[in-house]
Amino acid sequence: MIKSLYVRVILVFLAAVIGSLVLTLLLYGKLYGGQVKTVIQDSLIESGKTIIQSYEQSYPDNLEPLIEGISALPIYTLNIYDQQGTLLHQNLSHTVQRIAVNDQQVEQVLSGGVLRGKVPGPNHSEIVVGLPFQVGGKSYALFLSPEASHLERMLTYFFRSQLLLVLLFGSLLILIAAGYIVRPLRQLTHAARQMARGDFSFRLETRRRDEIGELARSFNLMAKELGALEKSRKQFVSDVSHEFKSPLTSIKGFTQALKHKKLDEESRLRLLDIMETETDRLSRLSGDLLQLSTLEYEHFQLDTRVFRLDEQLRKSVIAFEPQWLAKNIDVELQLADLPIRADEDRLNLVWTNLISNSIKFTEPDGTIRITLERDNDTVNVEIADTGSGIPQDELDQIFKPFYKVDRSRDRTASSGSGIGLSIVKRIVALHDGNIRVTSQLGEGTIFVIHLPSA
Repeated sequence: MIKSLYVRVILVFLAAVIGSLVLTLLLYGKLYGGQVKTVIQDSLIESGKTIIQSYEQSYPDNLEPLIEGISALPIYTLNIYDQQGTLLHQNLSHTVQRIAVNDQQVEQVLSGGVLRGKVPGPNHSEIVVGLPFQVGGKSYALFLSPEASHLERMLTYFFRSQLLLVLLFGSLLILIAAGYIVRPLRQLTHAARQMARGDFSFRLETRRRDEIGELARSFNLMAKELGALEKSRKQFVSDVSHEFKSPLTSIKGFTQALKHKKLDEESRLRLLDIMETETDRLSRLSGDLLQLSTLEYEHFQLDTRVFRLDEQLRKSVIAFEPQWLAKNIDVELQLADLPIRADEDRLNLVWTNLISNSIKFTEPDGTIRITLERDNDTVNVEIADTGSGIPQDELDQIFKPFYKVDRSRDRTASSGSGIGLSIVKRIVALHDGNIRVTSQLGEGTIFVIHLPSA
């Protein structure tokens, strides 16, 4: 099956031209070999019989007036034979040679038969008729052939008619082919207008395997992705609103409680601490959103330089020492001495998010293992913990903004915003790296980051 639209168009137009020519040739062969030939022969026979009858009635005993009369007709070439088969007369008044009939054909006509046929000749028509007639009791044979210019006029008219037929037939095929090509493009235009109105549910039905079919399938994929993006956008707005609404509601409630005059000093301080915590949460959320927005900016540029990645990882672990010591977590480091060219501040955000998550979801007396190694032109960082783990069906969702594995978890001050892993994935992607995660419920989680080496 031909898949290329370009080849298909070429083949369609070639088929139109070749089909038209074949049709013309077939019709010409049929009409010229049959109808046209028959019409000309019938015309010659009728004309010949009419002339012979007229002269037989007027000059029954004299052949000369008949010869002179037929010779004077400008559209015929003629030969006349006597009953012995001798050529008595040939029309030499035109630039033609005599009709090259053979003895058998002459004998056929002298015997009373009428000849319909064609004979070879360089300067005259191949169509020829032979008619018997008698003058003065003697038998003669008259052979007539249309003069070339007369036949040319007839054939010119025929070819003009056939040329018109070719143009009509070819135009019809081209219109059909154009409709076949343009129809899906019109559907694409309609679909694009639907999408411009915000309708991403529109799908194009196509079974084609050419470029237009591929375009339609790509359009359907784009509509699907845009629909998912629009859904994510609405969900993102909803999540952001919810994340801001919760602490604001809390702060408003605590503010109203503080206005109560009977509130003791201890309760007042406790409410103020909660309000401060909620305010910090709002500040962190705003900062995360700003960070994610900055990283998603099309023209965002990393501030790269060469630094020791192993040293940065050690500093990140030390920064969280109070948290992992408080839970008696064993932190194991297996770090090769590796330099890397990257944005140091952005990568620090990656380690901060991943290490803090590991500490948060690892039970007391658990283990966190961080390894750093080189693999050819790639630097691999692995952060593994013995925490609660992530369900398999949610592994593909954890990098989405505001997604939280345990949705039943109360969103207290210790809960994150759900944006951290989105930031991590974006920073790694900006460094032309990738991140993958494996996890088992109750056994722990492993994050592996691949980055280009310096």
